[in-house]
Amino acid sequence: MVRRLARAGSLALLFQAAVRAAPAASQASWLASGKSGSMSTPMQIALLLTALTLLPAAVISVTPFLRISIVLHFLRQALGTQTAPSNQVLVGMALFLSLLTMGPVAGRIYDQAWTPMENGQITAPQAAQEAAKPLREFWLRFAREKDIALFLEVSHAPAPRTPADVELKVLIPAYILSELKASFQIGAVLYLPFLVIDLVVASVTLSVGMVQLPPVMISAPFKILLFVLVDGWNLVVGSLMKSLA
Repeated sequence: MVRRLARAGSLALLFQAAVRAAPAASQASWLASGKSGSMSTPMQIALLLTALTLLPAAVISVTPFLRISIVLHFLRQALGTQTAPSNQVLVGMALFLSLLTMGPVAGRIYDQAWTPMENGQITAPQAAQEAAKPLREFWLRFAREKDIALFLEVSHAPAPRTPADVELKVLIPAYILSELKASFQIGAVLYLPFLVIDLVVASVTLSVGMVQLPPVMISAPFKILLFVLVDGWNLVVGSLMKSLA
């Protein structure tokens, strides 16, 4: 599974650069195995190593990692636990949840693009087009029309006739902007019940004259207790995964 995700991710990230950047004279070096359209092993290694440099930015910005990490950060701030869970735990949870969500997309890229190209059934440009289709469908599901229209206007690109005609240079930033909006909306909704507890505790402490005692110290245990009683982690993670399914 890890090998499939790595290969599919490298092909999806580099399908534009690998096709356009390589001059026509270097195409012969890709065919070292003697099969039409199959890459040599050194070229595959070079693509994978290059993809590793772009992988962190891609994972953070063009996958559900963006939404999940922001929502978990809002949740920790609302609970008032400061560094519990730690950043490493939140990033790890967001990473594995993102891999779970993107697994079907990566599997389609591997089956429709990488495997036929390895077997010499299609060329690298054809594999690039096949790899872009699952990603485009995924991004179009979450990109808002308003955000797509904004970047169409900024880039002075012609209006697409169908959603499949939206260029990736427009679709990717529109997806990122839409995910930021969605994650902040979810975070605000998570914040409200804990904010009510803070207000109630602050009012009670002031009314009894406990001015020197910070209300946060009293409200934190109540917020954690409420979160545990309602099985908050299951609810939050389950809601996030259902919204991305």
